[in-house]
Amino acid sequence: MGPTSLIDGGARMGDLFWVLRNRLDANARRAVEVYARELAEYRMMSTGSQGRTSLMDFAVVLRRRMLTLAEDDRPFDEEDLAYIAAVGRERGERGVSLASHRRVLVLHSSLTLDEIQDAAGPNDLSALMHTLAWLAPQGVIAQNAYTRGYMEGQEHRLPLATRVQLLAKLLLADDPAAPDLAGNVGMDVPERYLVTVVRVAGRPFGWAERVRDDIIETLVGGHRVPMTWPTREEFVALVPETGDGRATAGERALSLAREFAAAVGRPCSAGSAPGRPHALAGALTMARQVSQVAPVHAVPTRVHGMADVFVELGAAQLPQVEEWLRGVARRLSGGPDLLATLEVYYRCDMNRLLAATALHIHPRTLDYRLQRVRELTGLNPGSTRGVRVLNTAVARVLAGAWPELDSGGA
Repeated sequence: MGPTSLIDGGARMGDLFWVLRNRLDANARRAVEVYARELAEYRMMSTGSQGRTSLMDFAVVLRRRMLTLAEDDRPFDEEDLAYIAAVGRERGERGVSLASHRRVLVLHSSLTLDEIQDAAGPNDLSALMHTLAWLAPQGVIAQNAYTRGYMEGQEHRLPLATRVQLLAKLLLADDPAAPDLAGNVGMDVPERYLVTVVRVAGRPFGWAERVRDDIIETLVGGHRVPMTWPTREEFVALVPETGDGRATAGERALSLAREFAAAVGRPCSAGSAPGRPHALAGALTMARQVSQVAPVHAVPTRVHGMADVFVELGAAQLPQVEEWLRGVARRLSGGPDLLATLEVYYRCDMNRLLAATALHIHPRTLDYRLQRVRELTGLNPGSTRGVRVLNTAVARVLAGAWPELDSGGA
């Protein structure tokens, strides 16, 4: 590149930044107007002269500093980022919602790009590309600083239990703000989570918001993992798979599920699926489906995975199979605790002595019940076919698929 090209390139870059500086106040004013129009919380902030001045000051200072640094190709320094974080902290302390916080970042990015493109003339291609190349990494750095400050501001306003539930929601939504909030509540984001869904069985029930918050606060105090209670019937926890020699994720998930069931005082089932951050939506869907076919107990005895209930998952998706299994279970429901007997028999891996001991009956009584099952269904409980059919039918009863059969003792 010759001297003439360097002079022309410098002139073009200078022209773009000269235009942007001339429009700085107008662009800042337009940004504040857009925020107020799009976001009710910012509209309230801009109604008073002090609030509007604060919004304008930040919009002007940030744009002026971005122009200076982009033109010189220098990054934000520590003082810049501390100022940006302080503004974010102030917004968090004022109670700006997370939805508004995220939306204003999107609006700011969109407006900044519009301002640069509108200011670029036909000879400003080099300057435009230079500015956009600077903006890509530095814009992310500035947004992260602002979000960090915002989360710190929220810390002074929202209780820990609320922020932990918010963290769970952000992780499940693959929100980029999740790592900042995790640090804010003293948690790391591991490489993998065991997404655990505890489903509350029975009729829909209502909880006062205060009671639900108290239960969450107690669970957070004992377990320190992201968790949320999005619906009355469903509690979700993200248990880290740390591999640090402590209790396994499955063991920790079971402990948490048992404490939740005891707290709500309702029978529950628990399902789980592993997943990585930024890809947890699929794990949540699978854990939810597993919880819907997993056995219901007063207190969960295990947290089931797909490998534990894949047959039940398939049966639940096929109405004809489901109805056929219901017929098998209905024939068993009239016997002397046959459903409960089969559940224990299979849980004991068909060991007669262990099953009889668990049922508090004589082994011969167990033999009589198993013979009765064979008479009613035509299936030998100890055969391969019998295990496949009868165990699946019992599992569907235990999952609450057919409430009218629950009285059979399972």
